[in-house]
Amino acid sequence: MRRADAADASLLAELGARIFYETFVQDTPPEDMDAYLKATYGPDIQRAELNDPQSTFFIAETGGAASGYALLRAGRPPECVEGARPIELARLYVSQGWHGHGVGEALMRACVDEARRAGFETLWLGVWEHNARAKAFYAKWEFVAVGSHIFAVGTDEQIDLLMSRAL
Repeated sequence: MRRADAADASLLAELGARIFYETFVQDTPPEDMDAYLKATYGPDIQRAELNDPQSTFFIAETGGAASGYALLRAGRPPECVEGARPIELARLYVSQGWHGHGVGEALMRACVDEARRAGFETLWLGVWEHNARAKAFYAKWEFVAVGSHIFAVGTDEQIDLLMSRAL
């Protein structure tokens, strides 16, 4: 596990696009998938996120290769997130070949530890309402649903559950 820096922009662009695609390709129209990937995961976009002082990235490496990553992002949460000093777990992505091997747990632990170290008291996230595997993972980490919002993948408007937990 390591913190990402500006030199990781291309890696995060490739990794984020690949994991998002492999996770949601079966449920997303191709034109919407293409539009979302182009708008979200280019190296310049990742570089801007890496340079944002409100963002902290962690990269999980297994056998010398990136197997997943997480993004913590400070900022104003939705009104339904009521806990004190909240921070968003904006992404927790694990390559499918590494599901069930502890990569997600290691990324979550790094995020929880970093959020606590930085003085945050609440961790929140959005998860697609039909992503049963992710919802079960977050429930195991004591996240509870507190609301929902629209998450647009291209023109495909989906419902994300908003979940939070105390740190």
